[in-house]
Amino acid sequence: MIKRQQVETLKRSPQFVVILFLLACFTPFALAQETLLSCDNGTQETNGTLAAARNLRVKVDVGSVVVRGGGQQGISYNVHAHCNSRRRNGEFKISAYVRGDTAWITGEWEGGRARDFSGEFRIEVPREIGLVKIETEGGNVDTTGITGRVEAASGGGSIHLDDIGAGAHAETGGGSIEVGTISGDIGLETGGGSINVHHANGKLVAETGGGSVTVMSASQGASVETGGGGIQVRQCYGKIKASTGGGSVDLGDIGGSAEIDTGGGSIHLASAKGPVEAHTGGGGIELYGVPSARAETGAGGIVVKLVKTSATPDNSSLETSAGDITVYIASDVALSVRANVDLGSGHHITSDFPDIHVLSEGDKWGPRTLSAEGRLNGGGPLLKVRTTTGDIYFKRAN
Repeated sequence: MIKRQQVETLKRSPQFVVILFLLACFTPFALAQETLLSCDNGTQETNGTLAAARNLRVKVDVGSVVVRGGGQQGISYNVHAHCNSRRRNGEFKISAYVRGDTAWITGEWEGGRARDFSGEFRIEVPREIGLVKIETEGGNVDTTGITGRVEAASGGGSIHLDDIGAGAHAETGGGSIEVGTISGDIGLETGGGSINVHHANGKLVAETGGGSVTVMSASQGASVETGGGGIQVRQCYGKIKASTGGGSVDLGDIGGSAEIDTGGGSIHLASAKGPVEAHTGGGGIELYGVPSARAETGAGGIVVKLVKTSATPDNSSLETSAGDITVYIASDVALSVRANVDLGSGHHITSDFPDIHVLSEGDKWGPRTLSAEGRLNGGGPLLKVRTTTGDIYFKRAN
C-alpha cells in the first residue's frame, strides 16, 4: 500500500507533471467520435451529439453542409452519404470532438474517387453560438439562425446565409451566393456566380467574376463589383461603389455619395444625397435627384436632375462624345453654367432659363460651334456640359 508521503513525493516529481500534461492534451481526442462510411455499402447514415461549445468548425473534403441554430443546449449532427459509382471503393471518415471552446466536425475522404461520392452534413447548434466556420471543397453551404458570426467557404458550390447576427464572410469558387438578413459587416465573393442580398445591416462588400449582383437594402454602405454582369441596388443608406466590366447598373435611393463605373452598359440612379460620379464606355446615363454629378459616356445620352440636399455644393461635369444631354434644375439650386456643342451644325442648345445665354460661332455653310453661359440664383458651383455631336437642354425641374 502506497503511503501518503510517497504520493506527495510523486505529485512533486517531474514525471508526474509530464503525465498530467499528456493527459490534458490527448483527453479531447480520446473522446472523439469516429465513424467510417464505406462506399461499398451504397447509402449510409450516421448521427451524433457533442457538448455545447462557443465555436463550431466544420471541414469536409466533399459534401454539402447545413447548419441550423435553435434552442437546444448541445450540438447534434446527422451525416447522410451516398456512393454514385458501381465501382464502390473508398471510405469517408467522420470525426466529431470538442477541443477547448471549439467543437469540430470533419469528413475526410480516403481512397477511390471522391467525385463518385456525395454527402450531406446537417448540424443543429445553439442559436447563441459565437462562431460557425465551414469549409467544403465542393458542396453547398446553408446556414441560418446564428447570433454569432459565420464564415463559409466552398470550392464551387452555392452558399445561402440568413438570420445571422454578427457579420459573415462567404467565398465560393463559382457558385451563387444568397443572403437573407445579416447584421454586422458582410464580405461575399464568388468566382462567377450571382450574388443576391435581401438586407445587409452592416457594411457590404460583394464581388463576382462575372455574375449579376442584386441588393435589396444595405444599411451602412456597399461596394459591389462584377466582371461583366449587371448590378441592381434598390436602397442603400450610406455610400455606394458599383463597378461592372460591361453590364448595366440600376441604383435606387442612395443615402450618401455614389461611384458608378461600367465598361459599356447603361447607368440609372433614382436619387442620391451625396455627389455622384458615373462613367460608361458607351451606354446612356440617367441620374435623378442628385446634388452634383460628374458623368461621362463614350457614346450615349445623359439625363441629370440637380436638386438641393444637405451635401456641400460641388462642381458638376457632364460629357458625351455622341448624344444629347438634358439637365433638369430645381428652382432653389444656385449654379454657374458653361455648355458647349463641338459640332453644332444641325444641333442646338435650348434653355428654360433666361439667365442662360446661347451663342453660335461660324456660318450655316461651314463648321459651327454652340456655347452657353449663365448664372442661376446668383451663381454657384460650376456646371460644365459638353457634347461633340448632340443637343443640350436646360429645363426647370418639377
